[in-house]
Amino acid sequence: MLELFKISPDSLFNVAKRKRKKLSTVQASLPPVRPGMLSPMRTVPISINRPPYAMTGNPGPAMSSNVRTAEEAQKMRIAGNAAAEVLLEVGPHVQPGVTTDKIDQIAHEAILARDAYPSPLNYRGYPKSVCTSVNEVICHGIPDSRPLANGDIVNIDVTLYKGGVHGDTSVMFFVGEVDEESRRLVFETRAALYAGMDSVKPGEPINVIGRAIENHARQHDLGVVREFIGHGIGTEFHSGLQIKHYYDPYDNTVIVPGMTFTIEPMLTLGNPACEMWDDDWTAVTRDGSRTAQFEHTLLVTEEGVEILTVTGDGIAPAEEVLKLNN
Repeated sequence: MLELFKISPDSLFNVAKRKRKKLSTVQASLPPVRPGMLSPMRTVPISINRPPYAMTGNPGPAMSSNVRTAEEAQKMRIAGNAAAEVLLEVGPHVQPGVTTDKIDQIAHEAILARDAYPSPLNYRGYPKSVCTSVNEVICHGIPDSRPLANGDIVNIDVTLYKGGVHGDTSVMFFVGEVDEESRRLVFETRAALYAGMDSVKPGEPINVIGRAIENHARQHDLGVVREFIGHGIGTEFHSGLQIKHYYDPYDNTVIVPGMTFTIEPMLTLGNPACEMWDDDWTAVTRDGSRTAQFEHTLLVTEEGVEILTVTGDGIAPAEEVLKLNN
């Protein structure tokens, strides 16, 4: 998911001080998204293996290696397959009038049916099993009683824990009839993800990913959110590896085979400056402009990357969903 909790070292309070590319003026998404009522935290059968933080909410400091063993990589393929299947199962339910809490319920049950644990649940106290980020919500939107409306765009971020490892992926969905600018944003955000993925090569500095994404965004007059980033993933939900979606010349960690991480760019129609709701999770664009995000979990190979968050048949939710909405 957007890093369930991927906040870059750049402070939110310094956002206004940074120079940003001047973006074309856009209208705020109306009506603005407002928090609804939360249902109780969902339960998980005791028979399902769960991550260490499931009871306490505290994942502790990142301790795992950035590089996976062959056995871990195979387990991550299985977890990634399951996460992709859940997204495809949830997709048909994304309709006007359906609440994001209902989406959470469907995803929760689909995850349990695969003998997996919903990784976001109680991660640092997060109260739900997936993230649902609607319109101007950048990431970490908490599913609640708000019904989806015709014309909305929504990111559904699914992460699950299976076999001792995590699989993390997210996709944008169109709700009913969506305006052309929002559709453009969604399609170009997906393209930015793939531009970042295509840049990954062993021996390259990890900042090539952010450079590719930022270049694509600028070419299409879109903003790049800096406060939330991709992350290492494996036995831990978030390892110490950081994947920025913008170019940082000092971020020169060398990409090596066996690394596993997410790339999950968040692009905006307007200014990418963000602010947080009082729930300390929901991030929204300060100007109210719409935002989109796509995410894959990836394994670095000798030639490039393997997408782990596809179904067993090789279907990527990002491809399938946009094909249906094209």
